[in-house]
This record gives sequence, C-alpha cells and structure tokens, in this order.
Amino acid sequence: MPDQSYDIVIIGGGIVGLATALQFGRAFPKLRLALLEKEDRVAGHQSGHNSGVIHSGIYYKPGSLKAKLCVEGAAAMVGFCREHAIPVEICGKIIVTTTADEIPRLQALLERGQANGIAGLRLLNKSQAREIEPHCGGAAWLQVPGTGITDYVAVCQKYAELIAAQGGAVNTKTEVTSIARSNGETAVETSRGSVATKYLINCAGLHSDRVSRMAGEKTEVTIVPFRGEYYDLVAEREHLVRGLIYPVPDLRFPFLGVHFTRRISGGVDAGPNAVLAFKREGYRRTDFSLHDTATTFAYSGFWQMAAKYWRSGVGEFYRSFHKSAFVRALQSLLPEIGSSDLVADGSGVRATAVARDGSLVDDFQFVCSHNMLHVWNVVSPAATASLPIGREIVRMAQQGFGLS
Repeated sequence: MPDQSYDIVIIGGGIVGLATALQFGRAFPKLRLALLEKEDRVAGHQSGHNSGVIHSGIYYKPGSLKAKLCVEGAAAMVGFCREHAIPVEICGKIIVTTTADEIPRLQALLERGQANGIAGLRLLNKSQAREIEPHCGGAAWLQVPGTGITDYVAVCQKYAELIAAQGGAVNTKTEVTSIARSNGETAVETSRGSVATKYLINCAGLHSDRVSRMAGEKTEVTIVPFRGEYYDLVAEREHLVRGLIYPVPDLRFPFLGVHFTRRISGGVDAGPNAVLAFKREGYRRTDFSLHDTATTFAYSGFWQMAAKYWRSGVGEFYRSFHKSAFVRALQSLLPEIGSSDLVADGSGVRATAVARDGSLVDDFQFVCSHNMLHVWNVVSPAATASLPIGREIVRMAQQGFGLS
C-alpha cells in the first residue's frame, strides 16, 4: 500500500514545477498536493544555473505561447520580487549588430517585439547607444528598456515557502523510480517510499522525457542537453558594462549567442556558448554519463539536427576549448575586452527538446493523458514566465482532468 496519498503530485522542484504547485494551491486550496524533487534543495539544476535575466519577450514568434506568457510573466515576476523583497532591477538591454548585413535582422527583431506588445523599444544611433553603454561596439543598436535581472534561486525558495504555507508538501531528496497506473490512481515509487495520487504533473526538466516514458507515455521529443559555459569579468573591468549587451540572435536556434549580463548579486557574466553535454547534469567538460550519451547518440532526431547545424556546433566546441575564440566573439560587442579581463566561471545545462525530424522544438509543449500532464519543452523564458506558465498548466490540467 502507498505510504502517502495525495490528489496531485508534481515531479520536479525547478521553477516551473514550483510555480505550478503554487498556482494549483491557489486555484484548488482543498486538494492535497505534494511536489517531489530528487535533489536536496529546490532549483538545483536549470533554475539555479541561469543568468537571472527577466526577459522582455522580444525574441519569440508573435502569437506563440512563449511570446504571450513571457510578456505577461516579466511584469508578474517584477511584481512578485517587489512584493516579497527579492532583489530585482530593471537595467535594460542593448541588442547589437556587429556587421551591416545584420541590420535587417535587427529591424525584424524590432517589429517582432512591437507585435508582442513590448513597450519602449527603439533603434539607436551610435551616440545614443554610447550614452547607455559607453564602451559598446557594433554597427546598429536596439534598446530594450524593460529587461531586468533578479535571483531565481531566491524566487524558487519563496515559491516553496508559499506552497508550504498553503498546505502543500515540498519533498526534497525524493527521486522518482517508477510510475504505474491502477484502478484510477497512479502509484509513484520514490527513493523514500511510495506515493499514490489521482493526478500527476511531470515538470522534470532535463529528465521530463524519461519520466514520460516511465509513465507509459510515447514521447514525441527527446531531451538533448547543451552546456553553456560562462566567464566572469574581473572586478576592475566591470565598469565596462552597465546593463545587458546582447548580439542579434539567429532565430533558428534557441541560443542567443555570447553576451554580457550584469548579475543582481554583483559582477558581470560573459557568455554562454552552447556545446553538447555528455551528461544531462554535466556542468564540467569532464562530466560523462554513458546512459545519457547513449540516449543522445541513439536518437535519430539528434543526427538529423547535427546534419543541419554541424557548422555552428563545431564553432561552439572550438570556442569552448579556445579562450581566444571566446574573447573574439565578445569583442564584437565590447571591443575593449581582452583575455586577461576574463576568468572562467560556472556553467548551466539546458534541456533542449529535439523532435524526431531533427527540428528544435520552438514553443512550449505540453501533453495531457490518463490523468497526467507532461511538460516537455519549457526552457527560456521559463523562469521569467513561470507564474503564468504555472497558471496555464493548471488551466490545462483542469480541462484535461475534469477538475472543478
């Protein structure tokens, strides 16, 4: 017999799982709810290894769920941080073209942002750009004044605190090992005993596809991990960056290119690149998992993706092992920067959902079946948009599960 019984169990203590639990508690306060997290703390992976940026929504396809929820989520995140005394700053961002042939892409980005309802966007000339970022290089510039920064670990901790205050259980050190359906209930075996639940929400991030398969769901995507590596600006050169400086991205990819990000706790990040990781939680180059690597290499979608984007992948790997190449990429944004101005810092791993045809899943993706809802692709801007994402998951679960 199960050791514990709940109405709703959420797997994953990252920011999406926590926001979902928080929104469920608000919408259905009488339901018994538990969140299961395998690490000894919340925000142990993607949510605790990011740049802390509150994104504006300028990059996302108009009409997409990403665009809608990011714009709404940015305002909600700023409000949440201010309400709960979590450090937050609206520092703004400049997006830079490094060559003249990128200027049409900058104009397209402006139009995309305007279509998404982002306020205050404006193209800048050189003198205007230098007023905002005096050391910035480039050929043309776009200002995004509403972009901010915060501490997402602190946000996650506050979410967990509020969930507990609502009567929910946040169980860390609880790894899910198997899932089975029987007689209208789902039995979840964990490293700390068995849990029975009427409804299950899979917010397992880097392991969301595996949890889906564990539950008997045929997945349409496989998670391929990409590691992003950062440098730090040395303290005496931090004055070169006032806010955020980004390149014009190639919107075919989910990665934004190396950039400069001022952190809410102080200091300036430079990066990240994007290289294939050989372990789903592999934050160092030497981290390796035979299981994770075999899963990636056995997946036909990975090889189709690699065939499309191998040139970019080779460039990212080269930059990973050659600091001089990393520095050159950064110099296109900040010409005064030099190799001695940068020291190696941490890294993060991004759960990139790849479809069977090799395409990178662009929008958020959810699947609801058998009283379970699986969150397959909720990466950036997941932290920014976590509150409305959680509300959207509750809405879909309410419809799919017949909750009233």
